[in-house]
Amino acid sequence: MTLPDAISEIANQSMPKHVAIIMDGNGRWAQQRGKIRVAGHKAGVASVRQVVSIASRMGIKALTLFAFSSENWRRPESEVSALMELFMFVLGREVRKLHDGNIRLRVIGNIHGFSERLQKKIHDAEALTANNTGMTLNIAANYGGQWDIVQACQQIAEKVAQGGLLPEQIDESLLSQHLSMADIPDVDLLIRTGGDHRISNFLLWQIAYAELFFTPVLWPDFGEDQFMEAIASFVSRERRFGCTGDQIKEWLVSSAKNV
Repeated sequence: MTLPDAISEIANQSMPKHVAIIMDGNGRWAQQRGKIRVAGHKAGVASVRQVVSIASRMGIKALTLFAFSSENWRRPESEVSALMELFMFVLGREVRKLHDGNIRLRVIGNIHGFSERLQKKIHDAEALTANNTGMTLNIAANYGGQWDIVQACQQIAEKVAQGGLLPEQIDESLLSQHLSMADIPDVDLLIRTGGDHRISNFLLWQIAYAELFFTPVLWPDFGEDQFMEAIASFVSRERRFGCTGDQIKEWLVSSAKNV
């Protein structure tokens, strides 16, 4: 087997099925340029578009993006309001492109905290893409990992109260079945941009065995090259067989361009 063939085999065998990203640094990106924080969020949309496109072309099964945490309501009202309007705008503009790309869109989190207008946008977007068979794009909005576990426990407690379940039947597998994204494999690779090294209450259960990749790059500056670097890092941690991370990254870039 030639070296290029070996690298290809390693990368294909070790590719993550589910990648999650904490998209951090929008506000700082804007402030560094003398702009209001919302400008950073708008600039970050282009990074979302790039990452979704390359992940889909690479055959990644699921991509989960942390768009708005349950703690983000504490931010200034003007910023929250602008974020909601941006969410509305992006949903309306991008969902047709996702649908044409055979990508299934889902929004995970407590969407009942949003306006009725935004909830309808979400339902319409999910309905349009529901039967698509390509990558699943999960947008975590008004989401928190602790909330996710609590709502799963509440569902299970209700079944126990109704007599349909015994307490001793509750185990890790059962709890997993009641979490958001229960039908999707747990996260293989978690990426956080912006330089901080913390999880921020994101997918606490689903990242139990994930590989973590932290980068100082602010989200609006995060694109295809940085995403490939994260994937190459994951592959090299799994099965490198004497190849370097740079060799694997080079193959990944070349492979993605040829798709």
